[in-house]
Amino acid sequence: MVLAYHTILSAYGFWLLNDPRGSWSEVVRVFELRRFGPATKVSTRRSVADAPHDHVQRQAAKRALVRRPVRFTGALAKSVAKGFGVAAVENGYSILACTILPDHVHYIAARHVKTAEGIAAHLKAAASRQLTVDGLHPFGAQPLPSGRLPSPWARGAWHVFLNTEATVTRAIRYVEENPVKAGLPRQQWSFVRPM
Repeated sequence: MVLAYHTILSAYGFWLLNDPRGSWSEVVRVFELRRFGPATKVSTRRSVADAPHDHVQRQAAKRALVRRPVRFTGALAKSVAKGFGVAAVENGYSILACTILPDHVHYIAARHVKTAEGIAAHLKAAASRQLTVDGLHPFGAQPLPSGRLPSPWARGAWHVFLNTEATVTRAIRYVEENPVKAGLPRQQWSFVRPM
């Protein structure tokens, strides 16, 4: 039985469809990215983040994007956290750990009536709304022809389903240590509740 979800949300421009380390994508539909190669679908459920790759090519692909990659630092990270807190209260999510890194977010959410995908979509929408309210939306000056703002998030999310207390505890520790491994201070957010 699933006890919790470890979810990773990527900021726009973080992990591209044709990242040389692999992706879940089968097709590159973005014209600007096609010249950097086809989608690099992998079948593994294990992280490939540390796999050797052509860093120069990956950075060139990011520069070719229509918009600059999003970076959740400083006030933007705090605004994202505020949005997550609003969503957690709205639906009664038990967020057991959360780390907001510059280009992606890790969180552990206890099992809920809403699916892991539903929680991720709600958190991203609430954070996007909060960024707009706070005047910090990364694409605030670049609305779409419809007048809406492009999402600061990549599509979808990556989920690991945690089935035992031991795996939940290990995942919480991993999320809490993530910023330290990246050379950043530990994070404590008011919406995080201990297990």
